[in-house]
Amino acid sequence: MRTKLIRFVVAVMFLACAAAPAFAQSLVRGRVVDSAGKPVPDAKIVFEAQNVAMSREAKTDGKGEFLIIGLNSGPYKMTASKDGIGTDTVNAPVTQGQNQPISFTLRPAAAAGAKVDTGSAEDKKAAAALQALAKQGSDHLAAGRNDEAIAAFTQIVAQAPTCSDCYFNLGMGHMNKKEYAEAEAAFKKAVELKPDHGQAYTQLAALYNAQRKFDLAADASAKAAQYSAATPGGGGSAEALYNQGVVMFNGGKFAEAKTAFEGATKADPKMAMAHYQLGMTALNLGDFNLAVSSLQTYLQLDPNGAKAAEVKASLPALEKMVKK
Repeated sequence: MRTKLIRFVVAVMFLACAAAPAFAQSLVRGRVVDSAGKPVPDAKIVFEAQNVAMSREAKTDGKGEFLIIGLNSGPYKMTASKDGIGTDTVNAPVTQGQNQPISFTLRPAAAAGAKVDTGSAEDKKAAAALQALAKQGSDHLAAGRNDEAIAAFTQIVAQAPTCSDCYFNLGMGHMNKKEYAEAEAAFKKAVELKPDHGQAYTQLAALYNAQRKFDLAADASAKAAQYSAATPGGGGSAEALYNQGVVMFNGGKFAEAKTAFEGATKADPKMAMAHYQLGMTALNLGDFNLAVSSLQTYLQLDPNGAKAAEVKASLPALEKMVKK
């Protein structure tokens, strides 16, 4: 009886700390190939933020793939290069959660700089104006100027009604303002135009989760995981599985949450928060051995993380219970 009481108290203490887990931080994956389509290992990718003085670097692995986590939201100039092969540059926004994979094709400078002259001068002028407006909208979004971002992307979708990413960014502006009806309409339009838009489904899941519409959140999160996993270079979509677990956890579906968090830890064994949430879920299921091992792994991966103090304070009691 006393042991059960201790377990109950510990479980309640942990639940108080983890009732509303956050969604994953920004993650950008991609691939670098040469002009023949072959992967380029050890290529350097430089991420330069366009709204602040900040840059980060990454390198490709043996498959020509790269991963970078924790970039701030906003527009970025991304440049991939390798001596003797060439360079390529992509301009793209980064948002929190899983971003669309970035593809680079390295070519020698002369070939990379060659341009094909297509379209009339009037078309080019209109396209340049839209690109400038899109950059302004992304800058506003990154700086938290949501009204200005909404105005910019509303203007863009009126002129380019098939731009799925424009609707996505419009939805982000409304989402930041907690204008859920408008955000939902924009994200739904994004997936209507691009049915495999994993980011839009991720944000729909977050939106429904915030409104405690857990069944809708679960459906959207499952689609986010599905399409992220189907994307080349998706790496098993650890973030989508993590987000799916969060939705299930908040909806009280702990068995389903456990499956999702286990998938996330297998897809990315170094994802500390996935191990933490797996531990919390195991605790709710009464699996104290799994709870202890998962929380221990969390501390090993992120000893000074956001949940580290809570885990350090509570883990000794759990470890004693498991030893008994």
